[in-house]
Amino acid sequence: MKTHAPAPTDAPADPASGTLRLKSKDLLGIAGLDAGEITLILDTADAMREIGSRPIKKVPTLRGRTVVNLFFEPSTRTRTSFEIAEKRLSADTLSIATATSSVTKGETLVDTVRNLEAMAPDMIVMRHASSGAAHLLARICRSAIINAGDGMHEHPTQALLDAYTIRAHKGRLAGLNVAIVGDLLHSRVLRSNVALLKTMGADVCACAPSTLMPPGFDRFGVKATSSVDEAVEGADVVMLLRIQHERMDGHFFPTVREYFSLFGMTPARLRRARPDVIVMHPGPMNRGVEIDSAVADGPYSVILEQVSNGVAVRMAVLYLLAGSSEAE
Repeated sequence: MKTHAPAPTDAPADPASGTLRLKSKDLLGIAGLDAGEITLILDTADAMREIGSRPIKKVPTLRGRTVVNLFFEPSTRTRTSFEIAEKRLSADTLSIATATSSVTKGETLVDTVRNLEAMAPDMIVMRHASSGAAHLLARICRSAIINAGDGMHEHPTQALLDAYTIRAHKGRLAGLNVAIVGDLLHSRVLRSNVALLKTMGADVCACAPSTLMPPGFDRFGVKATSSVDEAVEGADVVMLLRIQHERMDGHFFPTVREYFSLFGMTPARLRRARPDVIVMHPGPMNRGVEIDSAVADGPYSVILEQVSNGVAVRMAVLYLLAGSSEAE
C-alpha cells in the first residue's frame, strides 16, 4: 500500500483514480484499521492541513459528492469540524438536527437512514448514543458510513486526530509513554485511542478510580492504575478524559471536588512527566474537575491544536473513503 500524501501544492488527486484509499468503504472504528492505513490517513492529513493555511481554503476534490451529517447526540467540535472539512473539499453537505426530524415521531434509525439513502448521498457521518449503531448502518447502506461516535464503543476520528497531534510534536508514535486519565468506563475516546496507540507501538497507562475502570480492562493490553502519580511518571503524553455525568446512572465518586483532589491534573502532578510532555483533552473540558485551568491553558497544552488538526484529519478520511467507494 502506498502511504504518500497527495502533493500539498495543489488540490489532491481525484479520488476516482483509486490511487489512495482505505480497504473498507466505511470508517467504523480504529479496530478495523491496520498500521499502514493509519499512517496513510495521518500522511494525507498533512496535505489537507496545508489547504487550511491558504487564503482560499477550498479545493474541488469532492465536488458533486453529497455528505449527510446525522447527529443524534450533542456535538460542537466533531460536528463543526466535519462540516468545515466537507465544505473545504467542495462536497454538498446536509446536516440534520434529529430534534426536528421524524425521529421525534417514532421513526426508527434504520427507517430514517433508508429514507436518506433514497436521496442518494455518498457518505453519512453519524453520531449515536447506542454502541454499534454505525456498524448496523454499514450492513444495510450503500453509502459510506463514518462513525462520529457510537455510545461507549468508539470514536475513530478523535483517536486519529490525537495521533496526528502527537506525531506532529514527537515525530513518532512508537515507543512513547502515554498516560490516559479520567472516566475510562464511559469513554469511547479511550477505546479508540488504546486501539490506535497499541497498533502503532506506543505504551499506554490508563488511570481512573476503581469505580470508573471498565470491567475486564486487563483485556485491553495496557497498564491500569488508580494512582495518578504512577500514571504520569515519565509520560511523554498526558491525555485527560471528561467525567461523563450524562452517562452515569448512580454515584461513581463522592463529589466533584474530591475527584479533582485525587485525580485532577494540576501543575504539581504534571511535573512528574517528561520535561517535553504534551497535555491533551478531547473536549469538552470540565475545568476544575479533570483538569486545572493552569494546565489547560499552560505551555504544555495542545488542546486547541487538537481541534485545528481535527479538520485536516477529517478531510483526509473523507478524501480516502471517497476513493475507496469509487473503487468498489
